[in-house]
Amino acid sequence: MQDNTFRIMSMSALDETMQRLQELHRQDTEVKQRADAQRDQIKRWEDKERGKLKEEIEYQDSLVQDFHSRLLLEDPKKKTLSTPFGKSKSRYSKAAPEQVDKDAILAHIQENNMRDFIKEEAKWGDFKKTLTVAELEGAPVVVDENGQVVPGVVVKPEAINYSVEITD
Repeated sequence: MQDNTFRIMSMSALDETMQRLQELHRQDTEVKQRADAQRDQIKRWEDKERGKLKEEIEYQDSLVQDFHSRLLLEDPKKKTLSTPFGKSKSRYSKAAPEQVDKDAILAHIQENNMRDFIKEEAKWGDFKKTLTVAELEGAPVVVDENGQVVPGVVVKPEAINYSVEITD
């Protein structure tokens, strides 16, 4: 931030400052657009080049996997094949549950009264809408619909926020 030796003292000075801000925002947008165009071009080139390499990598990986799987059939102890250029590792995993539909799982748990598997959490956004700021013994407090002080909630003090909007 620059030293604030200049101060706006009139509406005409405000007009000039807003015009300067408008021009600066226009220049900033132009710089971003030019950079985005370059990024887009580089990204297209990268995607094209890496796409070719990815296909070749997948093909070479499949050759290694095929060879390793044939060796495992002959000798189940050959879980790792080591070369000076890298390793091929195999790992056996047992059948295991995998979550695909959270809602169906939750419904099953609720229908079967398996409460130990349900995590309860306050719906803060909805609850907050029902709260009010009140004063108790000269201090601001937060109360619920019943007038009860809500523990764990504090009053955020009023503040004025400023923003500058520039028209195009």
